Amino acid sequence: MLRSAGVAADISHINTKSEVKGYDPTPSGLRECLTGAEIVLIPAGVPRKPGMTRDDLFNTNASIVRDLAKACAEACPEANLLIISNPVNSTVPICAEVLKSRGVYNPKRLFGVTTLDVVRASRFVSEIKGSDPANENITVVGGHSGVTIVPLISQSGHSDISGEKLDTLVNRIQFGGDEVVKAKDGAGSATLSMAMAGARFAESLLRASQGETGVVEPTFVDSPLYKSKGVDFFASKVTLGPDGVQEIHDVGKLTSHEEGLLDACLADLKKNIEKGVKFVAENPPK
Repeated sequence: MLRSAGVAADISHINTKSEVKGYDPTPSGLRECLTGAEIVLIPAGVPRKPGMTRDDLFNTNASIVRDLAKACAEACPEANLLIISNPVNSTVPICAEVLKSRGVYNPKRLFGVTTLDVVRASRFVSEIKGSDPANENITVVGGHSGVTIVPLISQSGHSDISGEKLDTLVNRIQFGGDEVVKAKDGAGSATLSMAMAGARFAESLLRASQGETGVVEPTFVDSPLYKSKGVDFFASKVTLGPDGVQEIHDVGKLTSHEEGLLDACLADLKKNIEKGVKFVAENPPK
């Protein structure tokens, strides 16, 4: 295991205007690290192995995220929390329940980082179209696992991707993480691409917090879009602002194919969210 001080020393050599510090892996070190923080990224947890789904990680990662959320509630209750730990569909609700139990829940400041789904979708579409992936911006809504990942290809300007080609593309976007897990052969899951996606979202939030307008990113948040169907959290495009969530965008016009994908998404997502809420009810933070 790499010591935090060593990682901090390594990163501190990068030529950016910043200060890098490592903290001891103790309760006091964690509190010192979090005190005064404005943005907290939580990628902690165990990685997936071949044959595992994100949901298989639940029992271990749920406890880790619960305890970190408690620490944030106590040391930096007004911070923006960016949750990367899988399964995001359940860990974000876990954070919400912990923050509620401490009386500091602000739905505008809790985010599930789903940016990697958009990054993958843009890359995979560019491979089909022979385009520059940096110029592709595919809208992806729903959640962050399997069928809850709903890419809206019809809104990307590529309506010619249809039929079997579309089905294959959607499946690859939904289960793209499995490619990495298999390729690493038990040595881990997506870390480098996830780090890039997490950094992109954090940078967007920093820009918005400093007053830049028109900053829009997809993210899994406490959302009104499908609460009537019992789905309290949902990923869609969100305009970010100084106070976190500024505006939650509707999913827009969907094809009948995408409506089918969304129906499947909502059914799974409801169960994932309920699982997170139930975990905290049965295993409250100490």
